[in-house]
Amino acid sequence: MVIICKHIFYKNYVGLSFRPFIILKNNALKEDAILMNHERIHLRQQQELLVVPFYILYTLEWAFKSFVYLNTYKAYKNISFEREAYENEKNIDYIKNRGPFRFIKYL
Repeated sequence: MVIICKHIFYKNYVGLSFRPFIILKNNALKEDAILMNHERIHLRQQQELLVVPFYILYTLEWAFKSFVYLNTYKAYKNISFEREAYENEKNIDYIKNRGPFRFIKYL
């Protein structure tokens, strides 16, 4: 299910996943197949980790990498969950062929 909510996004961020929802900055983004695939990858990650542990691990990894890189955006781009999603977002069939817990490869 897709929800449009333009007021919650910071800077250039345009989408986020919060199982079972994909939240987008504007309605036109629903047509962006790459963005939607990226967010669906996150939904699968959340499903595997039962949502709350996903967000705990996501936040802990971001905090640790923010400390290591001294740069919050670089930390975000290097979170294992994001690395998996960015690397595979253009492969529209990725979800169909993805093995369980593939984000571990990106730690």
